[in-house]
Amino acid sequence: MPVDLHRHVRLISAVSIDHWRGMRLEGCLQFVLLMALTCRAAGLNIPLEVEQPPTIITKTSGTVIALPSDPTITLKCEAKGNPPPEYRWTKDGKDFIPPLVTTNRTDHTGGTFALQNKHLVQFQGKYRCYASNKHGTAMTEEIKLIVASVPQFPKETVNPFVVDEGDPIILHCNPPEGVTERQIYWMSIGLQRIEQDERVSMGIDGNLYFSNALQKDSRQDYCCVAAFTNIRTIALKPAIAVVVKSLKPENDSALSSNTTLAPPLRMPGLLLPSGVQTEKVLLKGQRLELECIPEGYPTPKITWMKLGEEMPRKTKYDNFGKQLTISAVEEADAGKYMCSAKNSAGEAVHYFDVIVEEPPKWLTEPPQSQLTVIGSDVHIKCSVSGKPPPDITWRRNGEVFKDDPLSNRRVLDDTVVLHNAAPEDSAVYQCESSNNHGKILANINIMVINLAPQILTRDNHEYAVVLGGDVIMNCSVFASPLPSISWTRDGTQETLVGGRFSELQNGSLQITNAEKEDGGNYVCVAVNTEGKSAVIAALDVKDPTRITNPPQDMQIISGTPAQLMCQAEYDQSLRSTFEVIWMKDGKEIPLSFEGNSRFRHIVDEGMLQIMNVNLSDQGLYTCIARTSLDEVNATGLLTVLDVPDAPKNVQISELMGRRNVSLSWVPGNEHNSSVAEFIVEFEESQWEPGRWKELQKVPGNQATAELALQGHLNYQFRVYAVNAVGPGPPSEPTERYKTPPAAPDRNPENIKIHGHLPNQMDISWEPLLPIEHNGPGLEYKVSYRRLGVGDDWIWNLEKRHSINVKNTSTFVPYEIKIQSRNSHGWGPEPKVVTGYSGEDVPTSAPRDVAVEVINTTVLRVSWTPVPHATVRGHLRGYNVHWVRKRSLLHPSKILDERHSLSFPGKRNHAIVPQLEPFSEYRLTVNVYNKKGNGPNSDPVTFNTPEGVPKQVPILTASNARADSILLVWGPPLETNGILTGYLLQYHLLNESTLEVVDSQEINITGADTSQWRLQGLKDGSLYRFQLSACTQAGCGPPVAQESSTVEQARVGGQQSELSTQGWFIGTMCAVALLTLIALMACFVRRNKGGKYAVKEKEDLHPDVESQGMNDDTFCEYSDSEEKPLKGSSLCSLNGDDMAGDSVSRDSLVDYADGEEEFNEDGSFIGEYSGRKHRGSVSEPSGPNPVTA
Repeated sequence: MPVDLHRHVRLISAVSIDHWRGMRLEGCLQFVLLMALTCRAAGLNIPLEVEQPPTIITKTSGTVIALPSDPTITLKCEAKGNPPPEYRWTKDGKDFIPPLVTTNRTDHTGGTFALQNKHLVQFQGKYRCYASNKHGTAMTEEIKLIVASVPQFPKETVNPFVVDEGDPIILHCNPPEGVTERQIYWMSIGLQRIEQDERVSMGIDGNLYFSNALQKDSRQDYCCVAAFTNIRTIALKPAIAVVVKSLKPENDSALSSNTTLAPPLRMPGLLLPSGVQTEKVLLKGQRLELECIPEGYPTPKITWMKLGEEMPRKTKYDNFGKQLTISAVEEADAGKYMCSAKNSAGEAVHYFDVIVEEPPKWLTEPPQSQLTVIGSDVHIKCSVSGKPPPDITWRRNGEVFKDDPLSNRRVLDDTVVLHNAAPEDSAVYQCESSNNHGKILANINIMVINLAPQILTRDNHEYAVVLGGDVIMNCSVFASPLPSISWTRDGTQETLVGGRFSELQNGSLQITNAEKEDGGNYVCVAVNTEGKSAVIAALDVKDPTRITNPPQDMQIISGTPAQLMCQAEYDQSLRSTFEVIWMKDGKEIPLSFEGNSRFRHIVDEGMLQIMNVNLSDQGLYTCIARTSLDEVNATGLLTVLDVPDAPKNVQISELMGRRNVSLSWVPGNEHNSSVAEFIVEFEESQWEPGRWKELQKVPGNQATAELALQGHLNYQFRVYAVNAVGPGPPSEPTERYKTPPAAPDRNPENIKIHGHLPNQMDISWEPLLPIEHNGPGLEYKVSYRRLGVGDDWIWNLEKRHSINVKNTSTFVPYEIKIQSRNSHGWGPEPKVVTGYSGEDVPTSAPRDVAVEVINTTVLRVSWTPVPHATVRGHLRGYNVHWVRKRSLLHPSKILDERHSLSFPGKRNHAIVPQLEPFSEYRLTVNVYNKKGNGPNSDPVTFNTPEGVPKQVPILTASNARADSILLVWGPPLETNGILTGYLLQYHLLNESTLEVVDSQEINITGADTSQWRLQGLKDGSLYRFQLSACTQAGCGPPVAQESSTVEQARVGGQQSELSTQGWFIGTMCAVALLTLIALMACFVRRNKGGKYAVKEKEDLHPDVESQGMNDDTFCEYSDSEEKPLKGSSLCSLNGDDMAGDSVSRDSLVDYADGEEEFNEDGSFIGEYSGRKHRGSVSEPSGPNPVTA
C-alpha cells in the first residue's frame, strides 16, 4: 500500500523568531506539496534535484476568443520536471507545430506560443499541450480558440408588412451571431427608439412583436440595431415598412367610405413560444429566462405560476410581465412553469419544463500525486459529479489507458489500481471527466521508488537568533521510505529532546528562548532502510535590538517643524541590516534623504524631522528599529495645534425689534487648542462696502451673540474664532440684513470751544460716524448762551461739525449744547458744556515789584498780581525780564545783557538765578495769556554783591632748590569782585602713598602778585601746592600743582649752575606772562556783544556765599525782554500759587550741577538739583609739575 507523501518528504524551514515571532526563511532548499487548482494543475512539487515526471504549472484553459483588436493571441503551457520536459501540441486531435514556439527551457516557457492576428482565422480549433520527459507525460485540458469576425446583417430586401387593424405583427430582426455579448434595439431612421408597452415589445430573440396592430403603427422606418460593445461594432438592418389598414363597412356607399370600424374581438394566442410545451435546459448558476408574448384583441394580460409549488423568491418579471427571470438557478428551481394569456375573448396557456443540470466537478478535490515504495499497491480515485453523470477516461502519459485483467494495472470505473507496483509503473496518469456540458482533467504523478535519504539543506549552514528569541533549524530530507531524523550537539551523541529543544513534526529543531550558551554546531541525521545522511548547522546567538530613546508625545503648532527621536542599540554584527522605519497610523512613511520631502530621517541622530507641520501630520507615530533577526517598536502621539476652523451655519434671528438681533453659529474644529473667544464682524453696503469691522467679542464657550444694530444699514455678519495659536479664518457671511431708519442714538462728543479772535467763538465737535446716522438728513442743533445771565438759547442747525459765533464779548463764559437729528427724529437730550469766547492781550501790568538779593547770583522778586478782569483770557503766567547794565568793576562799560524767565500759573513771586556777581541790573515783570504779553511793570534797579573769584587758570612750579620752589601763576579770568590777594596752601606728601604728611598756608595780600618763592621746604621731598584767588566775599576754587625739592648733596652745584643761568628764569617768566595775556584776550572776546555766554560746567557752581534756593526757580529763561519764552516750564510753589516766600536764608539748591545749562539764546534748561556744602573747594587736575 502507498504511504502518505508527507511522511516521505520532511520539510524543515530555517526560521528566526524574534519579538514578533515571525518566520524568516534562510535561503535553503525547501519543497512542499502544492495542490494547484484553477489554472495550475494538481501535481507533486519536489526539488528539481530529484528526478521526476513533468508537472504542468501554468496553462491556458477554457475558451479563448480572439477579438479583431487583439494584436496577438498567446496559448500558455509551462511545466517543470527533471529532466526538463519537452513540449508538443495537438489541434483538433492532430499533431500541431506552433509557428512561434518558445524553446527556452530554463524559464519553463518552452510550450508557450503566440499567434498573429493577421492569420488567426486558420488557427481556430481545439488545442492540447503535452509536456514529456523520460519519466512521463503531462497534458492540459482542451483549449478552444474562437476567432471573432465582424458581425453584419445579410443583404436582403424586406417587403412591407400590410395587415388589417387588430391583426398581430412579427418584425423579424435575425441579428448576426457574435462571440461577444450583444444588445438589440428597435429604432427609427432618426435613431429614436420605438416605444414599447404591453402591446408592442421586443422578445429575447430580438424580434419586435405586436399583439395587435393599430393605425398608429404604420410607418416606413422600423430598424433593428445590433450593438457589440466589446468589439465596438454596430450592425443595422434595412428599414422595414408597416402598413395597417383600417376596417371598412361591407357596403360601398359614399357615407361608409369615410367610416372605420373598431377591430373585432380576437382570442388570445402566443406569438412566442410556439406549441403547448417547451423544455428548457440550463446549467446550475445560469440565468433562467422564460418568455410568453401574446396576440389578440384587446391585448391579453400575462400571468405566471409554478405547478405544484410556490414561485421562487428570486423570481422577477420583466418586459411588461411577459418575461420571467431567475438569476443563478439552483436545482430547487427546476420544475413545470405555466404562462397564461387572457383577455375578454378567452385564454391561452403554455407550459415550460425547466431542467437544471451541471458540468463535471470534483466531489472534494482532484486526485493527488503519490510517492510510494516498490511492491506497494497504489489506488488512484477520480471522484466527480455532474448532471448528466459524466464519463471518465483514463490516460497514462497522455495515451488512453483501459482495463487489462491480465496486468497489474486495473481500471475499475473511477479508480485505477496498481497491484504490487514496480518502478516501471511510475508515470503521469490522467483522469478526464466529461458530459455534454464540459470536461475536467487531472494529472496524477505516480512515483514508485526506493531511495536513501537525500538531505537537501546545505551543510554547515549558519543560523542566527537574538538572545531570548526562538529559532528553527531545518534539515530538508527527501527519502523513500520514510526516514527517522534526530538532532545532536556537535561532539556529543545525546539526542536533543525536551526543555527548550523540541523536534517538530517535519523534523525541524526548534529552540525557544535562546541563550548565549546555545551558540555552536548542531548535527542533523536522517536514516531509512536504504541508507543514512547527516549535515551540520551552526547557530550564533546575538544581542537583541533595544530602543533607548523612544518618541515622546508632543504638541506642535501648525507650520513649525517637529522632531521625533528614536535611538536604538543593536548587535554590531548586524549593522549592515539595521534600519529604522517610521509609520504613521499603521502606514509606512516614505522618507527622503535629498530634502525633497517634508519628512526627513536623520539616521545618525535617530531623528524624524517633519518640516512645516500641518493638520494631516497629526497621528500616532511608530518607529520600528529592526535587523535581519528582530525588530522592536515604540510609539508617540503627535498633536498638531492650529487656528480654529471657520464657524459654520451662522444665522440671524430677531429679538425685540429689527435693530436687536441674535447671531448663532456652529463652532468649527478647535484643532486641539480651546477657543478663547469669537469675534463678530460686520460689513455694511452703504458707507464702507467691502470693509469688515469688529462688532463684538464673545467668550469661547458661547456660540451666540446679541447685537444692537444701527438703523438704516444693510448689514451682513461673519464670525471667526481665536485660540492660543491665533485667529482662524472667518465664516461665510450671512445673508444681508437691513435695519429700519430711526432717530440718532447719541449726540456729538468731544465738544471744543476756541477763541481765535477777541470777539468770536469757534465751536467744534466730533461728528457721528456715518453708520451712526441711523437715517438720512443728519444735522446738528448747536445751542449757546451766556453763562449765569439767564439769556435765551440761541441755536443753529449745522450739517458740518463746526460753527463760528461772531460779535461775542471778549473772554466771557458760555453754555453750549449740541443735539443730533435726522429725518426720523431727534437724538437724546444733550449735555451742557461750558467754554469761553475769544481772548485778547492783558491790559495791565503787575504793581509793587520788589527784589530781594539772596546771594551774588540769585534774587527773589515779588509783585502784586494784575486784576483778573484785565487778563482778558486764561492766565498763562508771568514773565520776569532783567538787563545787566554794567559790571561794577568796569562801571564805564555799558553791557545791556538781556534775559528773561517765564513762570507759569497764577503767582506773586519768583526766584531769578544765574545773575553775575558785582553787577548792576534793571528788572521788569509782565503777565501773559494765550494771545500774548501784557505791559511791563515799572523797572526796578538793583546791584549784586561781590562773589568769590573763579579758579586761577594756571600754576607752575619751577627753579626748585633744596629748601625752596618758585611758583608762578596768572590772575583768575573772572574775579567777581575786587581782588584782595591769594591763599597758598602747600602739603608735604609721602612719595610712595601720596598721603599728606604736613600742611601749611600763606595769605598773599598783593592783588597784582603773580609769583612766589616758597622758602623753608624739606630737601628731596614731594609737595602739592594749591592756590586760590580771594575777594572780600571769600576765596575761589584752588588750582593744584605738584613738584619736588632738590636733594641737599646737589645744592652747591645747582646754585652755581642756576646763578649763571638767569636768562632761563627770565624766559620762563616771559612765557607765563604771554599765557596770561592770551587768556585775558579770550575772556574779553567772550564777553563782547552783550550776550550771556554759555557757561562751562565749573561756571555753573554758585559762589561760596550762596545760601540756598527752593524749587520756585524751575522756570523758563530768555535773553529777550520783549517776547515770552516758547514752551514755558512750570515753576513749583509748593502747590499754592499764592504761597508766601519759601526761600531759605541758610541754603541754596545747586541749580547747575553739570546737567543743566543755558541755551544759546540764554534760556535756562533743566531743574536745579544737588546740594553742595559751604566752603567746598574743587580741585581740577592741573598741568604736570614743572621743575626748574
